[in-house]
Amino acid sequence: MTLAEVLSLVVTTLQRSQLCTAVRVVSTTVFSDKQFALKVRATLADESVLQVRLYVNEEHIDYAYQLINDNQPMIRWDNKEHFPSIATYPHHFHNDLGAVIESPLIGVPVNDLPVVLSYLEANVVTTQKPGF
Repeated sequence: MTLAEVLSLVVTTLQRSQLCTAVRVVSTTVFSDKQFALKVRATLADESVLQVRLYVNEEHIDYAYQLINDNQPMIRWDNKEHFPSIATYPHHFHNDLGAVIESPLIGVPVNDLPVVLSYLEANVVTTQKPGF
């Protein structure tokens, strides 16, 4: 996928979510046609922020989906290769208690972003917007 395709996927998915009240592209960096990075932030209904960071290199994607509240990181899903003992390595989840546990994410934004949004809707964000 190209930067334009991935960026469109992320922005559109966030805009369609009932949790998101605003979506903003923070940065994009192109290294080549097959290597790029992006950062997008979505303001959620409870005023927290979901930050999506993706680095694409050919077919490999490094990701971090992080919930920020009052400028403090709350929870994060990522695939940095720091926790080889976790069954879903390199995919893992940093929960609100500081524990690093297994993650259902697989490193494919079209699959992962809806999982993140569903988790936030079910477990974190309580107020929904009326519609986008």
